[in-house]
Amino acid sequence: MRIAYVSLHWPRATTSGVGKKIHCQIEAWKSLGHEACLFMHSEASYDPKLLSGGKFFYPTQKGIIKRELGRIRAAKEMLQAVERYQPDLIYLRYGIYIYPIHQLASIAPLIEEITTNDVVQHKELGLPFSLYNRLTRGILLNHTNGLVCLSNELRTSSYNAKYKKQTQVIGDSIDLATTSLLPAPKNAQPRIAFIGSPGSLWQGVDKLILLAKNFSDLSVHIIGYDQIEGHHSLPDNLHLHGYLGKSEYTDILATIDCAIGSLALHRIHLEESSPLKTRECLALGLPMVLPYKDTDLHELKSELLLKIPNREDNIVTHGKLIRDFSYKMRGKRVTHALIAPYIDAQHKEKKRIAFFEEVIEQEKAVKSA
Repeated sequence: MRIAYVSLHWPRATTSGVGKKIHCQIEAWKSLGHEACLFMHSEASYDPKLLSGGKFFYPTQKGIIKRELGRIRAAKEMLQAVERYQPDLIYLRYGIYIYPIHQLASIAPLIEEITTNDVVQHKELGLPFSLYNRLTRGILLNHTNGLVCLSNELRTSSYNAKYKKQTQVIGDSIDLATTSLLPAPKNAQPRIAFIGSPGSLWQGVDKLILLAKNFSDLSVHIIGYDQIEGHHSLPDNLHLHGYLGKSEYTDILATIDCAIGSLALHRIHLEESSPLKTRECLALGLPMVLPYKDTDLHELKSELLLKIPNREDNIVTHGKLIRDFSYKMRGKRVTHALIAPYIDAQHKEKKRIAFFEEVIEQEKAVKSA
């Protein structure tokens, strides 16, 4: 089949987690015998590492009216390009609604990917964004033919379930074939890593300060942050590495005994997730601390995974357990054989393609009835 992948509002580069995911998905679809093209609607960007495909930029000039008119113009141009592409199916990564993006559904069957609890998350952006999202998200969801949710929790959420769409749960994946295991280091004292990006309340990096303070024998490394808002005095065993490219942070991860996932999903009223960074760390061989229910890994029992509660005091109640786990993980690595059935891209994308075919057949049946 011919698939149009539509991304809204953000430039997607091979250096970002989402950009890597989109690239991985499109390449997997091609390897399975399908044709796919990305259509990117975003503010103007000159990043040389942008993903290939159609790019529909809007200017970033000041003034909300000019900006919104530019966004609408770019969206209309993208719609025309998607129509010329003549896809059999359109796959849309959820983004806050922009007119007239719902008209994608008149071109081909439309499947929307729901990656987070956007209703709660948009509250962080302030009342205008939150109110606009609540008022407009139904325009797009009413026009979709199916949903792919990253977790069972998102599938059953009343915000999504009320639209009564065909739905498949597919957690995030990683291409294990292109990722090599890092040899285990020989550290006398454990080194723990966290990868994130500033401005994400649910990551809970502030809790890592407490972990470092309570256990001075741990060396805690945070990649993606050069400061932690509201915290100017940090313990000596907490190291901020700022934003790093893949080769740079991989060099750091090669010295790490285990990694830790997002510590505060509860802050955006989520219990379950399938973070890309968790999958990347596992693919590199790092044992993981999982402070949430992982969509794909919650039933996997292994000494290389430590599962702790998703709540505000999880470092207070389980800090010693994390410390003990980090000591035990010295010299150990996760194998691809262990995790492949759960998070490998080829397995996941076969499931996604099967859902695409199911939605297309359903739409054919509706039209012929």
